[in-house]
Amino acid sequence: MKLRDIVVEQAIIPQLTSTKRDDVITELIDALVEAGSVDASLQEEFVKAVLSRERKGSTGFGHGVAVPHVKSPKVEKLTVAIGVSTEGIDFKALDKEPVYSLFLLMSPEDRPEEHLDAMEAIFGNLQDDQFRKFLRQASSVADVVTLLDEADTTQVR
Repeated sequence: MKLRDIVVEQAIIPQLTSTKRDDVITELIDALVEAGSVDASLQEEFVKAVLSRERKGSTGFGHGVAVPHVKSPKVEKLTVAIGVSTEGIDFKALDKEPVYSLFLLMSPEDRPEEHLDAMEAIFGNLQDDQFRKFLRQASSVADVVTLLDEADTTQVR
């Protein structure tokens, strides 16, 4: 699975304004709503669902990255928003370090294999030190898109 196939370009936020976990999740879901990828009437429900998932265990996996995610019957198409924070966010990450790069993944509940494929594509890239470094340094949507294109081109499958 290619990142560019699932990341909504209009939901890439190279400079998150929020500084707290819950607010960042809301900001990313708002970006998906504004991009037309998520129905505005479901915005609050999805924020609650993602936060509920976070309470079960942080999706801050270390190395400054987090992948908050939710599976829902109300999600029609697998969708990803990306956010980058220059300040760092306390995401209660496993390594107790701040999170600078986030991939918010929303998946249809009835297609778990798509969810797993997306997680594999995201984590495959987030495990790469260079990818994480360049993502954290991205200052524009174009920077992030270029990085995603490069990652998709060099993806080993």
